[in-house]
Amino acid sequence: MDAIYLRPDRGVAATSVRSTIAVAGQGLEGDRSASGRRAGHKRQVTLVQAEHLPVIAAFMGMTAIDPRMLRRNLVVSGVNLVAARALFDDMPLRVTIGDAVVLAVSGPCDPCSKMEASLGPGGWNAMRGHGGMTARIEQGGTIAVGDRVEVCVAPAPSTAVAAR
Repeated sequence: MDAIYLRPDRGVAATSVRSTIAVAGQGLEGDRSASGRRAGHKRQVTLVQAEHLPVIAAFMGMTAIDPRMLRRNLVVSGVNLVAARALFDDMPLRVTIGDAVVLAVSGPCDPCSKMEASLGPGGWNAMRGHGGMTARIEQGGTIAVGDRVEVCVAPAPSTAVAAR
């Protein structure tokens, strides 16, 4: 994982952190998505590909983009997030982070009008098709910059406790 950003509240600038806790069914600790009102929501975590940042910058006529301006939680590289969409409901694609955290990709993270304010005129259009993905946290744990990120077809984590 290349970067982690938390958005503490609506309208407040995203902050960069080296690590945080992914709370199953809620969001990232310290991010507004983890508040009770968003619990269970399909947009608990947002991901964007690092490889798309130069494309967005080029569309905006910039040399580089500060990922914090995009208001996405996780910047990842080396995986194709667009390909992380399930072809069949019974075979969902998941993103694993490190050894413990499992995210279920829930859909595209379409740009909003805030991109015009953040990136400037044309920001919304520059982000179209490059906004990343949203996900739910199925299995929580600590995530950190530098963690391995993989996309895989995997069954949902079991919540049942084995009988002894």
